[in-house]
Amino acid sequence: MREFIIKDNDAGQRLDKFLQKAARLLPQSLMYKYLRLKRIKVNGRRSEISYRLQPGDKVSLYIGDEFFDSERPAFYRASPQIRVVYEDENILLCDKPQGLIVHEDEGESVDTLINRVQRYLYDKGEYRPDEEASFAPSLCNRIDRNTGGIVIVAKNAPSLRLLNDCIKNRQLHKFYLCLVKGCPSPRTATLTHYHIKDQQQNRALVYDSPRPGARTMVTHYRVLETRGGYSLVEVELKTGRTHQIRAHLAYMGWPLVGDGKYADNRKERALGFTHQALYSYKLIFDFKEDCLLSYLNGQVFQVKDVWFARDGIPAALTE
Repeated sequence: MREFIIKDNDAGQRLDKFLQKAARLLPQSLMYKYLRLKRIKVNGRRSEISYRLQPGDKVSLYIGDEFFDSERPAFYRASPQIRVVYEDENILLCDKPQGLIVHEDEGESVDTLINRVQRYLYDKGEYRPDEEASFAPSLCNRIDRNTGGIVIVAKNAPSLRLLNDCIKNRQLHKFYLCLVKGCPSPRTATLTHYHIKDQQQNRALVYDSPRPGARTMVTHYRVLETRGGYSLVEVELKTGRTHQIRAHLAYMGWPLVGDGKYADNRKERALGFTHQALYSYKLIFDFKEDCLLSYLNGQVFQVKDVWFARDGIPAALTE
């Protein structure tokens, strides 16, 4: 038998969502059965699966220990070293290096950004998994393995809900730096095309006109510098499609330096560009209503040292 006292980080969620996290190995069919049989109770009584938990509620689970995780989470074995762009009691903005995955995949389960973040907060005493029934510090946005830049971390449940809504409602302005081949013209513009993801090839297909299955793709760019047939470009995403910047700029004839999926990158790889020259380097929050995180509005959060743009366009490309 296990009991959980609901704290602020777990409050507000449906009972079934809480149970899926607190008893991760409990099959859904058994969860419904145990609720009917009163082997799962809230405040000593049978509860509806849709009940939204409140602070102070007591959830009692009269179920076997085999339905609870027994192994220590992977973050205990992760490095606590992360690059902090900004941090307060609610959020953490960290600078993900290129080559690091954000969540585990079939090839890596320990050295991930989320594990590093949780280990960092654990070592600071800000995250105690034994004291949390279901909440864990969470990433609010993702960046591809071979793209670097700012990833947003929610340090508590209210912030996680607000940040997810912020991203969903496009109240976050995201800016990227990239190096491209060619000289975009005009020097600033908003591009609108149509995007389809090819699942088998894991690449984006771009079209001039609408077609079945295609989604609108909008990318704003501004050229910062042009030299020797290369350009340093700032991009603001207006939509969030798979490989949007890489595919969109390549379609326009300006592929990213180092990108082997949408261009030939053999020359740049020989010069040390082992990843595409793309970095999510700047964020600006724009919450439309007063909330817990409104104090972030208008602040510019920026990575100061982007490896391929330290002194403008790298001399190695133009020599």
